[in-house]
Amino acid sequence: MKKILVTGAAGFIGSHLTEYLVQNGLNVKAFVHYNSQNDWRWIDNSVVKDEIEIISGDIRDFDSVFNSMKECYVVFHLAALIGIPYSYISPKAYIDTNIIGTYNILQSAREQSLEQILITSTSETYGTAQYVPIDEKHPMVGQSPYSASKISADQLACSYYRSFNLPVKIVRPFNTYGPRQSARAIIPTIISQILKGKMELKLGNVKPTRDLTFVKDTCMGFYEIYKSDKLFGEITNIGMKNEISIGELVEKIASILNKKINIITDWERVRPEKSEVDRLLCENKKLIESTNWEPVYNLHKGLIETISWMEKNIDLYKTNLYNL
Repeated sequence: MKKILVTGAAGFIGSHLTEYLVQNGLNVKAFVHYNSQNDWRWIDNSVVKDEIEIISGDIRDFDSVFNSMKECYVVFHLAALIGIPYSYISPKAYIDTNIIGTYNILQSAREQSLEQILITSTSETYGTAQYVPIDEKHPMVGQSPYSASKISADQLACSYYRSFNLPVKIVRPFNTYGPRQSARAIIPTIISQILKGKMELKLGNVKPTRDLTFVKDTCMGFYEIYKSDKLFGEITNIGMKNEISIGELVEKIASILNKKINIITDWERVRPEKSEVDRLLCENKKLIESTNWEPVYNLHKGLIETISWMEKNIDLYKTNLYNL
């Protein structure tokens, strides 16, 4: 059976997506970042580890990417640098990984005549909402080097569709959360500090709003977009069409854990003023009308499952350090 390649398969969303695809009967090849320890991160303990082929390589290296695509007919491209704070420190790393890496995917897919290429975008490409809910026609604004690199990658993918008729789909998730997420993200940051007994939480700006989707629903969105024959050459949002401020999110998590906390502004965590994305609220009409996607998790249910997982794995989080 022909294989599906998942790049970034050892990461947060990538590992969940790899499992979701296998559990739906697909033959998956997992592309993970090479290291001399053969550390496959979340794939190492995955329930589908023995059912997939694992390829180590570097998304920035064309030969790595080209060779990983052999015998594949579809690629889900998730490999990327995603931390916004570190993009202020090393913009070039984001250019090399997110733009050049996407070029390597597109050109390799073109040369090997793949049937479908799903490029992972991000709601950060929209910048602060100019209108809500944000649909796929909303202007793109690079408010951080990270978002600029993802806009560039998306536009490159669109150009390959228009120039070479490459069967590209762009998947644009809004903020995803759930088990295995990096301590860099806001929900693990809040939960881990509370679970480790901190009653004063160090956070950045708590006024911005975000549209939060549980990771299993995000994976379902990827899968449904893959199955659709209507979305080639298009961008498709994945989100809940529901927003919550970071401050309200803190209160909700503290309530679930039955804790009272205070918030301390850690200025190291605050984005530069012109770089802050103040509001994100997803319009998911295209996804709903074009596919059979129907989310299973509301925010409360998703947070309960995330907290339960983090309680069992809290030693993985170093709350005394700020992760860029």
